[in-house]
Amino acid sequence: MKIGKEKNIPTLSSYEISNFHMHSIDWLPIISNTRHDDFHINRIDDISDKKRFHVLPHRKTFHDFFFLTKGTSRRSKGLNSYEIKAPAIFFLPAYQITEHDMISEDAEGFYCHFHERILDIFPKGMLTERFAFFQYQSNPIVQLNTKIQDIIADILERLFTIYRGESSGKNLISLYLMTIFEELKSEMPEVVTKNRKSNFEITKRYKHALAKHIYDYQNITDYADLLNVTPNYLNKCVKTAIDKTAQDLLKEMLILEAKTLIKHSELNISEIAVKLCNQTPSNFARFFKKQTGLSPKEYAQTN
Repeated sequence: MKIGKEKNIPTLSSYEISNFHMHSIDWLPIISNTRHDDFHINRIDDISDKKRFHVLPHRKTFHDFFFLTKGTSRRSKGLNSYEIKAPAIFFLPAYQITEHDMISEDAEGFYCHFHERILDIFPKGMLTERFAFFQYQSNPIVQLNTKIQDIIADILERLFTIYRGESSGKNLISLYLMTIFEELKSEMPEVVTKNRKSNFEITKRYKHALAKHIYDYQNITDYADLLNVTPNYLNKCVKTAIDKTAQDLLKEMLILEAKTLIKHSELNISEIAVKLCNQTPSNFARFFKKQTGLSPKEYAQTN
């Protein structure tokens, strides 16, 4: 399915995603609820026609997680597609490209969206630093045992009650969300990270900027300016944190976006070359083939 000739992969706010979902399914994942404009939770059970469920490729300005207690689902993070089998949670950080193309008819659970500012009672940046499942390149699926499934289900039932209630309960929402993440973290093996925290932080911010501004900037200097660092320092941080260069990550993001546009938009190769890279079609084709081993046309013909 195509996202439309006149559009990039769209980046949606919480107010825009309801209409986006309505293009393909009779389900509003976001209730118009001004008391909770930074937090929304819905039951998967409320999707009226799961056979036709298919949400086209998009980004969101907020995080989400998909808690499945029964059934199966299929969803992507970047270009990777994942089969989600209950009991499990699928996490998607803000500004990541995703497509959600299947939910089984017996699926049950909750779909939760939240903006990071709902957690402003906690230190800034805590979400991605402390919880691996919110990191850019992490595996988005956390499989659950019965004990942790029941704990999280109870908390989400409480959040659902607060969401539909009369008062905002913002602090309660923040605390319950963080409790979910801490419960999951306690069940996961500790991941040893590199000891240079500043390098990791700059790299994380750079990845976020790439996902958010890839149509605006295509050189390292611009991103260094956004992050208030020098290009050399940015490159040093990225190299130390993940053993790649800043240019490597920029190329990866350009290729990810190009592949998504080739597969899911009605833009031709020439239009993608200009829209994404401001390049001639021949230069874009050479860049694409060098990075992927395929020409844009050959990639379009792959499954």
